Amino acid sequence: MAEGLSSSQLKSLNQLLLERQAELKARDKDGASWRGPVELDQQSVGRLSRMDAMQQQEMAQAEARRRTSDLARIEIALNRVDEGEYGWCAECGEAIAYKRLEIDPAAHLCIGCAR
Repeated sequence: MAEGLSSSQLKSLNQLLLERQAELKARDKDGASWRGPVELDQQSVGRLSRMDAMQQQEMAQAEARRRTSDLARIEIALNRVDEGEYGWCAECGEAIAYKRLEIDPAAHLCIGCAR
């Protein structure tokens, strides 16, 4: 079996997870106004402007769904840190490469199992 993460690597990746979690929560809070209903008042907003507003709303909702998914993955990774399972592939049990975790600290599969 491959060698796991050093304590300094684990600390660094845990900090990265916490920073990304805080960033995503802040973005979610900032984007809340774009996800609300689009006004139907045709006199103050023309048809094209309303269509543009609806498109922006849909994009904001899609981004919110991605953030929710990313936050869930981060939460799972933080739980794995607490349980001492972080850095090990959830499928094969081998160590996940540090470089892979630097890119995606919420990764739970090694590169071989992720394919």
